[in-house]
Amino acid sequence: MSPTPARAAVYSLAPSDLAWRVIGLLNLYRLLVPLMLLAMQSFAGPGWGLAAARPRLFVGACIAYFTAAVLLVIARRLQWSSLRIVALVNASVDALAIGLILFASGGMASGLGFLLVLPVLALAVLAGRRDALLIAAVAALAALVQQVFVGATESASASDYVTAGGFGVVLFLVALAMWPVANRLRESEALVRRQVVDLANMAQLSQYVVQHLRESILVVDAQDRIRLINESAAQILGDEHSYPDALIGEASPRLLYLLESWRQRTGISVSSQDQTFVAADGSRLVRAHFAPLGTASPGPVLIFLEDTSLIEERVQQSKLAALGRLSASIAHEIRNPVGAMSHAGQLLAESPDLSDDDRRLTEIIRTNAERVSGIIDNVQRLSRREQARLERLPLSAWAQEFHEEFCQTIQ
Repeated sequence: MSPTPARAAVYSLAPSDLAWRVIGLLNLYRLLVPLMLLAMQSFAGPGWGLAAARPRLFVGACIAYFTAAVLLVIARRLQWSSLRIVALVNASVDALAIGLILFASGGMASGLGFLLVLPVLALAVLAGRRDALLIAAVAALAALVQQVFVGATESASASDYVTAGGFGVVLFLVALAMWPVANRLRESEALVRRQVVDLANMAQLSQYVVQHLRESILVVDAQDRIRLINESAAQILGDEHSYPDALIGEASPRLLYLLESWRQRTGISVSSQDQTFVAADGSRLVRAHFAPLGTASPGPVLIFLEDTSLIEERVQQSKLAALGRLSASIAHEIRNPVGAMSHAGQLLAESPDLSDDDRRLTEIIRTNAERVSGIIDNVQRLSRREQARLERLPLSAWAQEFHEEFCQTIQ
């Protein structure tokens, strides 16, 4: 049964940290095994049956296995493109080296065949199902082939061949038994990788949000060093000294003083005027607000920097908006009596008993009522923030009309 595309993609990926840790433990095993075998041969003497058959080949095989282990440790620094290649290379080295050691020590009768179990078990965890069976097959074939060579060069018991075959079956069973463990490890590793990616994405998102906040914030640790600061806070404190891992006292001694005062007076109300300092550019007054992070004392502190000039500007805008609404309301209330005055003047002008001077006075009432209505319209347009319209004013005619009206009304 062929592996699914997802699993095939996993096997084709570069070795993960978990895979390198397993291979590192296997390399440690490869370094210790030949040293222990050589030590056992040296201290046991020539009468020890383990190396009595081919002692020179046994020593050479141990040295070769140790050298291969060192080379595999060095090869860790190479850029391996596939975990499958790493597993098969390691399996081939183990099968060849341990097969030579078995042949030099007299075959399966020496009892050293168990040295193949641990490499097969470890590499079956890293490889896929078919590759795990392939690794077990290579190890079993190495055990059988060396036993055949032992039988060809010297007399060997038939039970040794049975032992080699049974040992091959054991290797296959070990590889099969590791499938559930390998699947569980791969699923756990994939979950960890997804969580690492999610955490990295969340960290990048948090960093982006913090840097683009309108509010100015920074985080200071217990040693008064800046751990996090966004762009607006850096502009307030000055970009030269405001950067992560810088001392807050170098960026703003006044802010450090406020921080130490806040730590000593936690829980005590302080006047807002006492929590202000001048920005680095000298043109803004900044108010600092402190909030503890965690329960340690002293611990990291989150500092909000509030530009009071912006607050005053917003208050002024609110006042102007309220004044505009009030003006619109007053203008609306004035329109009604002005309209009544204008209507009364028009009715009075229609009376046949009025003299010319009185009729002129009613005309003045009507004209000024219209002027007041125009002013009310302008105030309402201003309160509605309508776009201004430019109009051409004939100044000479307006001045003549104003002169006549002034002479008639002011006497």
